[in-house]
Amino acid sequence: QVQLVEFGGGLVQSGGSLRLSCAASGPIRSIYTLEWYRQAPGTEREPVAGISRIGTTNYRDFVKGRFTISRDDAKNTMYLQMNSLKPEDTAVYYCKADIRYDLGLGSTREDYWGQGTQVTVSS
Repeated sequence: QVQLVEFGGGLVQSGGSLRLSCAASGPIRSIYTLEWYRQAPGTEREPVAGISRIGTTNYRDFVKGRFTISRDDAKNTMYLQMNSLKPEDTAVYYCKADIRYDLGLGSTREDYWGQGTQVTVSS
């Protein structure tokens, strides 16, 4: 079955950088829109950035100019480069992928989520 596995979270000082990765595996035919979300304690999960299949990107205002989303379709992997991190960026970060995969004699398409990775920014 399809799985998304995230890497790269950790503890960093304010102003520092981290790079998150999210790798998809399984009987994948195509990967469409890829997104990163985050959830801080006591808050709702919120979108952070997205990238379409053709590479069009979009960002929430609070990360514009600091975060960069990218994808490597040859590796079925997406990335989130996070620079100039702030304490308010502290959250669990989740990747989400719209994937078409083999199922029986055909295929189907659905959204998958990664397991989440903790990012903590100290002041």
